[in-house]
Amino acid sequence: MSSPADVETPAPALAPADAGAANRAGEALGRLRPWLVPAASAVLMLLLALAGAGTSERLANGGYTATGTESARAAALLADRFGAGNPDVVLLVRARGGVDSARAREAGLRLTERLEHARGVASVRSYWTAPDPALRSADGSAAVVAADLEGADRDAARTADTLVPRLTGGHGVLDVAATGPSWVSVEARRASEADLVRAELVAAPVTLLLLVIALRSLVAALVPLAIGAVSVVGTAALLRLLTTLMPVSVFAMNLTTALGFGLGVDYGLFLVTRFREELRAGGPVADAVRRTAQRAGRTVAVSAAAVALSMSALLVLPLPFLRSMACAGMGVALFAAAAATVLVPPLLTLLGTRVDRGDPLALLRRRRPAREARPDSPVWRTIARAVTKRPLCYGGGCAVALLLLAAPFGHVRFGLPDERVLPASAEAHRTAEEIRAGFAAPAGQGLTVVLPEADPVRDGAALRAYGRRVAALPSAGRVDWARPAGRVGAVRGAVLRVGGPREPQSAAAQRLVERLRALPGPGGERLVTGRAALLLDTRAAVRARLPLAAAVAGVTTWAMLFLLTGSLLLPVKALVIGALSLGASFGAMVYVFQEGHLRRLVGDFTVTGTLDVTVPPLMFVIAFGLAIDYEIFLLSRVREGYLLTGDNRRAVVEGVARTGRLVTTGALAVAVVTGALATSGVSVLKLLGAGLATAVLVDAVLVRGVLVPAYLVLAGRLNWWVPPWLGRVHARVAGRLGLAGEH
Repeated sequence: MSSPADVETPAPALAPADAGAANRAGEALGRLRPWLVPAASAVLMLLLALAGAGTSERLANGGYTATGTESARAAALLADRFGAGNPDVVLLVRARGGVDSARAREAGLRLTERLEHARGVASVRSYWTAPDPALRSADGSAAVVAADLEGADRDAARTADTLVPRLTGGHGVLDVAATGPSWVSVEARRASEADLVRAELVAAPVTLLLLVIALRSLVAALVPLAIGAVSVVGTAALLRLLTTLMPVSVFAMNLTTALGFGLGVDYGLFLVTRFREELRAGGPVADAVRRTAQRAGRTVAVSAAAVALSMSALLVLPLPFLRSMACAGMGVALFAAAAATVLVPPLLTLLGTRVDRGDPLALLRRRRPAREARPDSPVWRTIARAVTKRPLCYGGGCAVALLLLAAPFGHVRFGLPDERVLPASAEAHRTAEEIRAGFAAPAGQGLTVVLPEADPVRDGAALRAYGRRVAALPSAGRVDWARPAGRVGAVRGAVLRVGGPREPQSAAAQRLVERLRALPGPGGERLVTGRAALLLDTRAAVRARLPLAAAVAGVTTWAMLFLLTGSLLLPVKALVIGALSLGASFGAMVYVFQEGHLRRLVGDFTVTGTLDVTVPPLMFVIAFGLAIDYEIFLLSRVREGYLLTGDNRRAVVEGVARTGRLVTTGALAVAVVTGALATSGVSVLKLLGAGLATAVLVDAVLVRGVLVPAYLVLAGRLNWWVPPWLGRVHARVAGRLGLAGEH
């Protein structure tokens, strides 16, 4: 028997007036609902823009060397125990009449005292307070004052930004110029900010023009730009947060802008193109939006996940620079995916058939409307038919061409970035060159051996004998013992400075490091540091972790492509061909930037005979992610056609025809955005921009247009083969993730 509480009371019927009001409220809510997401997104973007304001001022240069290595431990000991770390700021002081004149000595002492008492300065070494021949130029016209600054790289750069302008310039008989890692960081930040503005001024209108030409509508062209804007603004706020937790590279904002608008263009083109096709198929706008979100939206989500997972591979490498760039790239991919899947469907609902409006080039077109409405590309259809008729010939020729382009990478030499990444006109670069040319033992040239357990008194004879053995090593220059800070016996350990080859990144300098580490010495542990040692250890650390990074990128990419296609072999093919495609751009990097050929194509820069050890891994994961991006767009169309017809060759031709224009336009836009970095005066950005532009163009034209279609035809039904048990796993997992439906 039910209690009164268990009896369901019917809702009171609405009076006619109340029903009309409810209907009107529902209609108003229905009209308002498409605006809710864009309006909320606009408010959120405003908040994120405010949160990300001033991010660039919190970024710092550095983080190019591996952490946890012998040379890193030795550098930390030098700074913490002996007060003799590598100087953050180096002042080159020229004196009229020579540095040993009475007037120069008096002015030099005043300059040194002023520097010692400045806020944020930990210690100072000056020729006028601790006469050291290494701090005096060979002709006696200049001397060096070196300062260690307090705090991490970012804090030291802030101190240098305030301090150096007050110290440089004319001071009576002295003329002062600055260099050193912290001043390089300041000038690199200023240059990258200027490059960012210039790149945006150049890339934005060109990208918009490409989108208008490709989409034939100004309204439609604004959709990809909206995705790019959301991803850049959101990632800037994320970077601001990350600066409180970890060092973030000064170049992270440049990567954010380039990759953000690059992915925005790709995803926007894909979604708008698919939406137009659904509209032309008939039916209301709401159904076209729903089908676009179901078919193209899930492809975009998988693509963004693949890009983010590819970037995550950098997190396993022990270089702070690469880790911060990985965070920037992952943030961009995730914000771009959120904008494409959450913001774009309501925008398309609001635009409806108006998405085709605003063609500023309509008067220049001579084609009939029926031809303008074609969803495919006749040019790419013709190319696809030719390739699929003779796949072995075209595919083999393309593979050989890519291998030839990759050949120069076989003699790559890696180095660490220094002041030479800046333009030759930059003060830090110019001053460092003058020190290298005028001083017998320039800062950063030599090596330092730290013996933390040695006792200078107890082991005095053994230490002197060890110094003589070190001096006898090939390529070793002047050898002298440095006194620890404080009184004798107060600090345990000994420090030996060893002159080396004038080029610290040369093979001779690397061999000297290896000989020093192999040479027995007194007092137990011996730690070698210096630029050559840092390079040797960084290369070894990257080499040791590279297989793990490659496994992270490879396994996660295979998993995402498997979820999308349900194929065992297609993801493997994508990995192999993606690596082959990137080899061509790596070969171009060596040919241009290491060897100095064709420099006029990218603007002037300093040829060091090496490539920055951090750029190839960074360029690989970005370009690989973009390549997989295009791969996903193509394979989703080919799979859709195969499921409809069962004809593999016809599905390949149709997939290339329907994505060829999209991929080519997207690649051109990405090449414009990333290629704008090649106009930078900072060679790291120039190298990254030129390499990425080359990679995406080669991938879009040769790989997606020729090599992949040739493979797909040669493989035939094997493209879609999967073991039954793995097929069941795919159906279960993809079904739960919403990827098992039609694409």
